[in-house]
Amino acid sequence: MEKTIAAPININSKAFDALVEEICKRNSSPQDHYEVAAIIESIGWNDTMISQTFGCEDVFDLAYEVYMSITGNTIYTSAAPKQKTSFIMLIFMFIKNFLRGAIFALPMAVSVFSMLTLKFSLWSYLYLSTELATSIAIGTILSFMTVGGFTQAIARKGFAYVKQGYYHLAKRIVIKFVKFGYFTCFIISCLMLFTNLFIEAFPYRMTIVIVLFYFFLSSIWLSTTVMYILEKELAFTGLTILGIFMVYILFRVKNLDIIFSQIISLIVVSILAFLYILYVFKKAGKKQEEGKKASLPRMSITLYSILPYFTYGFLYFTLLFSDRLTAWSTNNTYMPYIIWFRGEYELGLDFALLLLIVPMGIIEVVVNKFMVDIEKGMKNFMGYESQRMNNHFLRQYYRIIPVIFLFSAVSAVIVYFVVMNITHIPVFNIPVDLIPSQVTHFVFIVALISYAVIAIALMNAVILFSLSQPDFAGRSTLIALISNLVVGFLLSRWIEYHYAAFGLMAGAIVFLIMTTIMVIRVLKDLDYYLYAGA
Repeated sequence: MEKTIAAPININSKAFDALVEEICKRNSSPQDHYEVAAIIESIGWNDTMISQTFGCEDVFDLAYEVYMSITGNTIYTSAAPKQKTSFIMLIFMFIKNFLRGAIFALPMAVSVFSMLTLKFSLWSYLYLSTELATSIAIGTILSFMTVGGFTQAIARKGFAYVKQGYYHLAKRIVIKFVKFGYFTCFIISCLMLFTNLFIEAFPYRMTIVIVLFYFFLSSIWLSTTVMYILEKELAFTGLTILGIFMVYILFRVKNLDIIFSQIISLIVVSILAFLYILYVFKKAGKKQEEGKKASLPRMSITLYSILPYFTYGFLYFTLLFSDRLTAWSTNNTYMPYIIWFRGEYELGLDFALLLLIVPMGIIEVVVNKFMVDIEKGMKNFMGYESQRMNNHFLRQYYRIIPVIFLFSAVSAVIVYFVVMNITHIPVFNIPVDLIPSQVTHFVFIVALISYAVIAIALMNAVILFSLSQPDFAGRSTLIALISNLVVGFLLSRWIEYHYAAFGLMAGAIVFLIMTTIMVIRVLKDLDYYLYAGA
């Protein structure tokens, strides 16, 4: 058979320009010439037509010429020119993002301040009996563990719809998850009451208190998450202050029982919080364009997509509180029940939590800037420069870690200094030492180190979430939780109960190591994960 000799390659013809234009309409940024070849074949070109029209040997030969033409144009006319941001705008963005992160921890600071001045908060009281303190502590911990998964699911799906302007979809999906959360809490409450009929872990007077605080605190956490995705974080701080004021009126003015006063306040705050988020959704929905109306995906698909986030939420809050349960279940002193509150241990942890306020604000700023840099910066790299892009953002990540470490360490030192010396400042007029014993001091120091480490690990987790890799965050948290339980259990049983705090430290360190490894793994192949998550 006589071999056909192809015509000279003609890439300056109008047909070639039209082909390039057509391919750019379908994909303006092809990854390589193989992707271009697939597009060429999909619009009907074959080797014979290509040879006759362009003088190329086959579709891959033409695809290479088209790919070089497209990338060549991209080089000389940038698809994403860098936009300079004014210094004032940078300051504004910094303040906004910092406050958004720090304000989320503000209710905790309000509660601590209330305890220092009024001797009570919305769900605690300085002079509670150990029995009641145990009941409230169990209810509080169970509420975080139960709702943790739902808060992550709400934040993931609700925030995505809100950012796109689909407020009616955000409202529908959020209400669904809130209902699921309420239903789960109701079922667990019923199970606790029913099970206690046959296995009396606690007297019914304690079980009732556990269930009431558990259910209504869970309700508040669900509403708080919705406020966060709607960027109404200050609203919950306001509701917390209102709740504390109600407790003051009922307890100090009306002389009602403190537990009764707190339960009434929790119910009112729960209802007001739910009504408020409905109002915000309704108000925001009126601004939505008609053209943005759409329908939710099937619930089975939604549940499958948020399962890793749900799992992480449960594991994370279990990680935070498991050392308490380990310490309080150590049977080396008076133990009337399987879990018995240890105030000296809890006090050290509560004060240490204050150090997270500043790092959480800085994390919001740093991660937001990092993701914006990735979104804008990746458009300035060519397809064949993927490794250079990956290395660029990996180096940027390495520069971020010392920043968070520095703020966490400084915050820990400041909190330690303030807590240890605030009683000596006349203006505060605090009659008792905040750190009353060696046990509290020991736990306080260990917890400060642990929470400082957790702050850095949380930054890693947020980055993984932002890059749609929740499985990596969940896997890291699970390993950290196991480390927490094993170390805390062994040390609390072999030495003293308060050595369970080393379980928290071990879990924090493992959490940081694992999430760091995962982030580095993702950033080393950032091009792949960006493509897979698109």
